[in-house]
Amino acid sequence: MTAILWFRRDLRLGDNPALRAAMAEGRAVIPVFVWGPEEECEWAPGAASRWWLGQSLEELRSALERRGSRLVIRRGPPAEALERLARKCGAAAVFCNGSGGTVRGLPGNLLFEPGTILSRTGHPLQVFTAFWNACLREPAPAMPLAVPRRIPGPEEWPESLAVRDLKLEPAPARAGGWRAHWQPGEAGAWRRIRAFLRGPVEAYASGRDQPDRAGTSRLSPHLHFGEVSARQVWHAVSSREPVAEPFLRQLVWREFAHHLLFHFPRTPREPLRPRFHGFPWRVDAAGLRAWQRGMTGYPLVDAGMRELRRTGWMHNRVRMVAASFLVKHLLIPWTEGAAWFADTLLDADLANNTLGWQWCAGCGADAAPYFRIFNPVLQGARFDPEGSYVRRWVPEMARMPNRWIHRPWQAPEAVLAEAEVQLGRTYPQPIVDHEAARRRALEALRATRT
Repeated sequence: MTAILWFRRDLRLGDNPALRAAMAEGRAVIPVFVWGPEEECEWAPGAASRWWLGQSLEELRSALERRGSRLVIRRGPPAEALERLARKCGAAAVFCNGSGGTVRGLPGNLLFEPGTILSRTGHPLQVFTAFWNACLREPAPAMPLAVPRRIPGPEEWPESLAVRDLKLEPAPARAGGWRAHWQPGEAGAWRRIRAFLRGPVEAYASGRDQPDRAGTSRLSPHLHFGEVSARQVWHAVSSREPVAEPFLRQLVWREFAHHLLFHFPRTPREPLRPRFHGFPWRVDAAGLRAWQRGMTGYPLVDAGMRELRRTGWMHNRVRMVAASFLVKHLLIPWTEGAAWFADTLLDADLANNTLGWQWCAGCGADAAPYFRIFNPVLQGARFDPEGSYVRRWVPEMARMPNRWIHRPWQAPEAVLAEAEVQLGRTYPQPIVDHEAARRRALEALRATRT
């Protein structure tokens, strides 16, 4: 008896309910990954995600081979590709995590399945604190499943594409920075977890907001591709109580994003709050380009955008500042920022990306009020007081004194000369004045109240 195991965004062997179900009763298992035309739709993975996917598939293939199995790769619409494969191999069932219909789907990619966490009146929760409290009332996530020692395979294996045939690798120059900073795959995910538990978790409540420190887990790409499950992370970190709760709240914030997307599937395109349908966004190609390149003249924003271009990741505090700058200082639609992040972030996740951008734009669930406008100078002084983060990613500012590094346009000429900074030449003048931008944003907000 043969079963097909369909890998989607669960590229791991540990805590994989679908794998265990497929192996039940001694079935031969054919692990499959399908890359189909629907993967190339509006929400197709961006260049950074495609690179990560390719690396992760190679790691998964090696892990399967070490357990006597293989990874079969096919192209085409998944339903058609799986049906053809099942007929050819005589497979009696197809198993995967988090699906339904004719495929035997099992929970596995979230702590709580979408639709199960509701208000006491049965409605979707749109405030995170209420969602968090509702999750705490649920039974604790089940203990993770172990990695099987061997995975039984068929006597005759079907043909397969190679990972390279999917053409997921971008230009070598672009992938170099990603490769230098990341190790995709299940083994890489566990290295991140162990490193986090050895130190950063102890000071996570305060250290996670300091972009110049290794104060976060950096697990987001691994979670996005399912190289480690949410409940594996939950149980690994919860063992470190009482310091674990701030991190566990962030893990549940990820759940919150997926539950919202389940209940409000139009939010990747439209604001959750109806009043923002009429918001007077601006078309500003030059401003958008300056933001994307990290050339806004605001060092903290520019450092974050350059970190993103170089590594495929950006510190979360700086993500908020950079996103706020785009939607409030420049009045550029949040969908433009979401599209750029989707292409350049290694952890680009439709649910998280949507929630994060709508939060910053003030138009989503539990959103920061639109009138809360981050001042990049004050944010830099508070969270990068020594300027270490800026100096790393904006080397033009390397010699600027701490006092002026987040506001070089206000520095005396002698200070600029000593630091070898020529505003408008070696580093840009601010593309917009903060106070003027703030007034404009508030006026735009008032216009939506009519």
